[in-house]
Amino acid sequence: MKQKLLSLGLSLALVLGLAAGCAPKAGPEESPAPETSSPVAETPPAETVAPYQTIRLGLLNGPTGMGAAKLLADSDAAFAQAEEGTYDTTEGTFFHYELTLGSDPSTDIVPKLNNGELDIAAVPTNLAATLYNKAGSIRLLALNTLGVLHILENGDTVHSMADLGGKTIYSINQGTNTEYVLNYLLEESGLTPGEDVTIEWKTSEEVTALMASGGIDLCMLPVPAATSVMMQNADVRDAIDLNDVWQDVGAAGTFTMGCVVARSDFVEEHPEAVDAFLTEYAASIAYVNEHPEEAAALVEQYGIVPKAAVAKAAIPQANMVCLTGDELKGISDYYEVLYAADPTSIGGAIPDDNFYYIP
Repeated sequence: MKQKLLSLGLSLALVLGLAAGCAPKAGPEESPAPETSSPVAETPPAETVAPYQTIRLGLLNGPTGMGAAKLLADSDAAFAQAEEGTYDTTEGTFFHYELTLGSDPSTDIVPKLNNGELDIAAVPTNLAATLYNKAGSIRLLALNTLGVLHILENGDTVHSMADLGGKTIYSINQGTNTEYVLNYLLEESGLTPGEDVTIEWKTSEEVTALMASGGIDLCMLPVPAATSVMMQNADVRDAIDLNDVWQDVGAAGTFTMGCVVARSDFVEEHPEAVDAFLTEYAASIAYVNEHPEEAAALVEQYGIVPKAAVAKAAIPQANMVCLTGDELKGISDYYEVLYAADPTSIGGAIPDDNFYYIP
């Protein structure tokens, strides 16, 4: 009997042990995670994108710069709004013109075109051809100024080029269109420069001051310098308009003194900027021609002409135009005249078709 009880106890103990072994084991007690606020991801500040592209523009005092006055004013107004954060970006991006203003194209404009400091610039037409022939580094974008040269006299003895025989005339801008056109028209009128007519070359400021004060009797000046002299000295008159002489001698082509060029690499890299500039520039010249009083104030504001009154009087005589595209090739006849007079005046060759920017 005792043996049976012992066997039963062992069996019960075995069953209980197996039951305990099959029961799931309790894991270690986990403490609740501490409550923390969800981290806020820091958004990097958005990069501010300026709503404009800068174009570095070079202009000259006088008629070749006057036509850009409205373009500059509109650009600066938009730029001021952009700086204040009030520019309406739904209007799209705009071009801001960073102005370089000079009086001597050879020293104030050309070096900066050559070293890439300027993108677009106004220069004399003969200088544009010379730059192209030297390195092919520029393109002609627009013709902007026709003839603006006038011979002024303090007296009443000169009424034609022939009347200049035996006289001394003071002029400016030696080595530019001014010199080559004067020489050409004198020769076509039967006079030899330097022999029949003495030409004294001085700065614009010197000639203007001498003529206005009565210190000299004859000079050749472009508008608006010529306009300023006649406003200062009532005894000075407009003796000869060289536009008329150009036609009288039967010279080919249009007497075209000023133009706008751009660096070739700028044209290739930013054709949309070039096209936008030409559209805005044409509108600016139209505004200046149609609103001389308002435009004259802008011309003075940008220092293109010192006094608004002079600019206002000069605008009707400034022959400002904006000829682009196929119209550019009309200057080739004018270049033929300059080349015949002195090949070096345009760099030794008539520019080829690649000179002209025709979209």
